[in-house]
Amino acid sequence: MRLLPSLPLLLAVVAFAADAAPKFADPKPQAYHLTARASEIDPRCKSHPEVGFVLEKDGKPQDVQHADVDTRVAPRGQLVIWLMGYSQPLADKVNGYGLHHIQVAYAREWFGKLNTEPADDPQHLGNIRLEATTGVDASKAIDIPAPDSMKERAFQFVKHLAKTHPQGRWEQFLAKDGQSLDWEKVIVSGASHGATSSARFAIAQKVARVVMFCGPRDQLDTWQGLPSATPANRFFGYSHVLDGGWAGDHYPRSWLLLGLNKFGPIVNTDEVKAPFGHSRRLITKFDVKGDANKAHGFVQVNKNAPKDAKGNALQEDVWRYLFTSPVDEVGAAVPAEPETRMNLRAAPKKK
Repeated sequence: MRLLPSLPLLLAVVAFAADAAPKFADPKPQAYHLTARASEIDPRCKSHPEVGFVLEKDGKPQDVQHADVDTRVAPRGQLVIWLMGYSQPLADKVNGYGLHHIQVAYAREWFGKLNTEPADDPQHLGNIRLEATTGVDASKAIDIPAPDSMKERAFQFVKHLAKTHPQGRWEQFLAKDGQSLDWEKVIVSGASHGATSSARFAIAQKVARVVMFCGPRDQLDTWQGLPSATPANRFFGYSHVLDGGWAGDHYPRSWLLLGLNKFGPIVNTDEVKAPFGHSRRLITKFDVKGDANKAHGFVQVNKNAPKDAKGNALQEDVWRYLFTSPVDEVGAAVPAEPETRMNLRAAPKKK
């Protein structure tokens, strides 16, 4: 007599099969780097010179978008959207983890013109970020319609890739109704300004994960403490302690407002090995000769990252953890660190 599986078990098997990443069927497996202009994909795109974002400058296109996938690597079924300028080392790194990657052209240049925090508006920068990333009319300081937002440009780009690059199996990241991305399969990530916008976007839109290098900032805003569509355990932060954003309590304050202390203490990755107690708050004290600028860029994936004697990146275990560790595995909650100043509008207390 053959025993049939129970209904719950059968449903679990079906759900797993539905969520499993489709395997590549590429006759010539390889690493692909693809580009396309946002304005050629979607004719609704337009320039926003008032915030420094234009489609062309001096006869050169400024809206080129990048996509990367390596069909030689078993896919994880998740897409990284990078919210800063294109980084080939970052794309190669996440492709090596089995993740797809895109970098979209959207109005992130506003930060150079509108980076002020008025005393009477604790949501000022957060609302600009919300509008630039989602196209929602959230701020009077900027006017970014949906077609020029990160959210819509990412959707249109992936839809384009699904049609033009079947080897990459990009269609898996489209929602079943074909009207948006399947954001539960998306990792949003960035560094500094990009880390901050990643966090603000994820508060409004539920995503699979948020990876924040040297961020988030907006130290006088309070949006980091808003109710979040993305569960707090899906936010991961990594900073150098000599970074001015860390030394000035900008990042640790944001991490506390996001509630990341619920998942473990601040962990020094120089001393604790992966998986770092499953904490969401990672730091390094690596010797950067006291240079705050080097500290700011140190945590990011780049070609100048330090390597060991065998040529392996010293931060490899940290980067892999940030992008691939199971989000449901968390550390034990700890109290908020009392030394972190939460009200950065107030003058610091004299010691």
